[in-house]
Amino acid sequence: MRAEPCKPEARRGSSTHDDHPAGGCAGQAERRYEARIAEGLADIDAAAWDALVDARPGANPFLRHAFLHALHASGSAGDDSGWSPRYLTLWAAEPGGERLAAAMPLYAKAHSYGEYVFDWAWADAYQRHGLRYYPKWLSAVPFTPVQGSRLLAADEHAARQLLAHALALAEQSGMSSLHVLFPTPQEAGWMAEAGMMLRQGVQFHWTNPGYADFEAFLATLSQKKRKNIRAERRRVAEAGIGFRHLRGAEISDEDWRFFHRCYRQTYREHHSSPYLNLDFFRRIGASMPGNLLLVVAERAGSPIASALLVYDDAPAISTLYGRYWGALEHHPCLHFEASYYQPLEFCIAHGIRTFEGGAQGEHKMARGFLPVATQSAHWLAHPAFADAVERFLAQERQGIGAYLDELNERNPFART
Repeated sequence: MRAEPCKPEARRGSSTHDDHPAGGCAGQAERRYEARIAEGLADIDAAAWDALVDARPGANPFLRHAFLHALHASGSAGDDSGWSPRYLTLWAAEPGGERLAAAMPLYAKAHSYGEYVFDWAWADAYQRHGLRYYPKWLSAVPFTPVQGSRLLAADEHAARQLLAHALALAEQSGMSSLHVLFPTPQEAGWMAEAGMMLRQGVQFHWTNPGYADFEAFLATLSQKKRKNIRAERRRVAEAGIGFRHLRGAEISDEDWRFFHRCYRQTYREHHSSPYLNLDFFRRIGASMPGNLLLVVAERAGSPIASALLVYDDAPAISTLYGRYWGALEHHPCLHFEASYYQPLEFCIAHGIRTFEGGAQGEHKMARGFLPVATQSAHWLAHPAFADAVERFLAQERQGIGAYLDELNERNPFART
């Protein structure tokens, strides 16, 4: 399946294919790209893909060929699960061959599960008016609410051309909409310039200015927060629970099977189905071991809980990402210890600057995390619905602004 270059009429909410994009690069307009749709990454060279990831600000392990390919090859994100890969790629002709010039992780989505930017109300409004919202176009990393580049390209010119092709594809396909989740701030700006509507969200991140140890971090918190954290950690220790940190090749197949049991148990307790299967975890364990940390909780010599975290490529580790957690035994405060305090100790010990604890969760603030605004970009084909959503987003932005102000007033750190 191919998406050929096109130049549709410019109007609000539609794409514009401009060889001289606003803020673009002079002298690069002569470049021409061939646009193609790839139904997965099996036929795209991993080194070529990862070179595009490394070229853009906002690179992270979730954008790498190994992680995305594991999602599709394991069946966790594919046609059967409602995540149909339709990666948009741009190719440049060169002497003796062609070069992958830009790429966007793009899906034809049959639902809105696993996105963490909620548009269920939009889909419901379409249905009530006799219109189809699904399938829709979605650019994101499945099940991963982490900010990063969605316009993978070696330079701004190619990135902007990729965006123009994506909007043209969305318009010509007859599908309801295009949504880009958690792009970098720079890319969000380009999307707004191209006519997409921006939406804000809130996450909670922890930052490390260079703490000497966990106690040094605690000393920066208010007395009440400091006392509560010590009490939570004491309850876990008094239950006789200890922890092992396993990195990369230290994680055995037995560890993966145990972790997957814990992961499934979490979903079972919430009366839902897990997104990821054991094959996926085995695949990333084999293909990207240098990015993985498994925290295992043990009591009386037996594992009882675990948390999986992902971090940037060593040696320049700058961010730790909290991902999945589960327990086979329930103990007070065990979740906080395994998913927050143990990872924070890991960050401090290795000089990691940022810990992203995942989506939502005001409870993270009591543990030293601060609110951070995130963005997504949206294009809707139906003019009336686009107008309605634009009005909704304007009101929502005011609410998000007030919410951030309120959260910042509840800053957990000691006043100086």
